[in-house]
Amino acid sequence: MTERTFDVIVVGARCAGAPTAMLLARRGYRTLLVDRATFPSDTVSTHVIHPPGAAALQRWGLLEQVAATGCPPVGRYSFDFGPVTLAGAPGTEESPYAYAPRRTLLDKILVDAAAAAGAEVREGFGVEEVLVEDGRVVGIRGGDGVVERARVVVGADGRNSVVAKTVRPEVYEEHPPLAVAYYSYYSNLPTSSFEAYIRPGRSWAVCPTNDGLTMVIGGWPYAELAAHRNDVEGELMAAFAQAPAFAERIRDAKREERFAGTAVPNYFRTPYGPGWALVGDAGYNRDFITAQGITDAFLDAEGLADALDATLGGGEAYGTALASYQSRRDTRAMPAYHMTLQIASLQPPDEQTVGLVSAIAGNQPAMDAYARLTSGVTSPAEFFRPENLSALTA
Repeated sequence: MTERTFDVIVVGARCAGAPTAMLLARRGYRTLLVDRATFPSDTVSTHVIHPPGAAALQRWGLLEQVAATGCPPVGRYSFDFGPVTLAGAPGTEESPYAYAPRRTLLDKILVDAAAAAGAEVREGFGVEEVLVEDGRVVGIRGGDGVVERARVVVGADGRNSVVAKTVRPEVYEEHPPLAVAYYSYYSNLPTSSFEAYIRPGRSWAVCPTNDGLTMVIGGWPYAELAAHRNDVEGELMAAFAQAPAFAERIRDAKREERFAGTAVPNYFRTPYGPGWALVGDAGYNRDFITAQGITDAFLDAEGLADALDATLGGGEAYGTALASYQSRRDTRAMPAYHMTLQIASLQPPDEQTVGLVSAIAGNQPAMDAYARLTSGVTSPAEFFRPENLSALTA
């Protein structure tokens, strides 16, 4: 049998792949990290890192680097429903802040951290083929014909993962795109909070980012994609008019970059098989409206790195370790996934939601609890327990 050069090859070097490679390399595994892109480079992203994601950066020793880019910490989330606004702290005492760094800065920090940990990083490396022998993934072939082999190939290459296309994993909990959103960056629109505005059929949010700019993102149902794609700014301004105070603020602001837009499918994929694993958006994806993508990618990377360490180190069977990874992933992510689908439908809030929001408005501990729900600190399964709702609305 041909000797494999690497323990793990990670395909995709952004928010899921780079941390996976870094964590494995830190544990002494021979790790190759490849990406078609070069860094720094941008990618379509809401680029909010909720407090659980910031806590992961802290564990990895990278949070100070992110803060040093000048990206402001965000310690307050607000949710304007029209008649009622909730505002609270999204984090914990140990990790109180969210951040929204530009991806040109964040992804470069993550890739450099993987290299510093000992991973071999190859930028500008497009994977043309995932190699399979006797039903098992054994390596990759690059566009230049270079072949690299490994005990495990990890697909961290997003929704259109070349690894997933090769292995064709089972897809479950699948839903089509629900919303479409566009975003850009504005000067003279100061905010220190993550602000979300919810109206029937429309939703938008703002968050401070680097260079004194504020990210503004807004969207509408996917069914309206064609109707508004030729006048994105006009449609957004029409939505903003439903919140007059915000509309006045943004009229005084200046858009500094073109709009970027996206609509994404929703799914879970079985994240492992013989010689392969999936992490981040390659393994599961949810609508961007709850801005959980980066935080999910970080936590997923930690889970996969733990599972691969358990099996590559010889202590646990591959199938057992990776099945546990899938189970833990789904247990953590599924409640937030279903909540995200509900929010992304952009339907008027149901009677239960109206009653809940009205009951907790002005109650600071309850509004903090709501902010922690939206930031991913508290699982929807925990938040919506009848006992917890009774306590919040007492």
